[in-house]
Amino acid sequence: MIIQTGMRTDIPAFYHEWLINRLKAGFVLVRNPYNPLSVTRYSLSPDVVDLIAFCTKNPSPMLPHIDVLQPYGQYWFVTITPYGREIEPNVPDREKVMEDFKRLSGLVGVDSVGWRYDPVFVNERYSVEWHIEEFSKMSETLSGYTKTCVISFIDIYKKVAHNFPEAGEVSREDRLRLGREFVRIAAEYGMTLKPCAEGDELAPFGADCAGCMTTATFEKALKRRLNPPSVKKNQRRGECACLLGVDIGAYDTCGHLCRYCYANTSGERVRENMKRHDPQSPFLIGKSIPGEVVHNASQKSWIDRQMRLDPDGLCR
Repeated sequence: MIIQTGMRTDIPAFYHEWLINRLKAGFVLVRNPYNPLSVTRYSLSPDVVDLIAFCTKNPSPMLPHIDVLQPYGQYWFVTITPYGREIEPNVPDREKVMEDFKRLSGLVGVDSVGWRYDPVFVNERYSVEWHIEEFSKMSETLSGYTKTCVISFIDIYKKVAHNFPEAGEVSREDRLRLGREFVRIAAEYGMTLKPCAEGDELAPFGADCAGCMTTATFEKALKRRLNPPSVKKNQRRGECACLLGVDIGAYDTCGHLCRYCYANTSGERVRENMKRHDPQSPFLIGKSIPGEVVHNASQKSWIDRQMRLDPDGLCR
């Protein structure tokens, strides 16, 4: 099975010590975000966890501890954008993150790391022309360290509308122009452009619209075939075809406080939750509470153990 760490928060950036402790302990407790008394206990044994997937804006704190992850397959998406502090107040400088990206690529392999340039929004300061210029410079820097770049255009979720009220949807004209140029630039630097939950709009330009965290993505990282359970398309208006697995994070806990974030309600709530974090707790935030019910997750490996001749080299 797949364990996700980054759909609700940024664990490598802010909670790497906790994650290391949980991996060593062999389990984690995850509170249902919609029913706090319902808790799921997930085993973190490599016998059932085939791969751990990360989405982070700052992999640096985890890099000295990458050996702890050796028993697991890994896939890392690192989001690197060129926005200013008024948009991403606590994200490290992009030059530093790009250097960390290169180091990470060397540690886990080029097939286990992808670059996310998202979300894309357009305004007077961050124009279409500006995005094309910055994307080109960053693509050149990251060339050879990944084969994948994922983009998405901003979605105005309820939390986004509250924290970033001046943001607006990107027009179709601008999406097509940006998509066409991004596909061209990515290809120039050895990357495939993958739109995230954007339908097939950019397919005519050569974008891979099959999804960004798909079964094929994880198989390439593992160099093994997977037999995951059948799932329907999920999230984001049914456009997401990714194999998400289960997420061990929690909402309202990401200290980057990006204004476009869909996972944070407010900076105040994030700061309060971060004060409740204990690296020794089996929960990311807080501890056990009266009345909670813990149930063990049903888990098994998805790796296909059947031996076959495979021209893709995914299973021996």
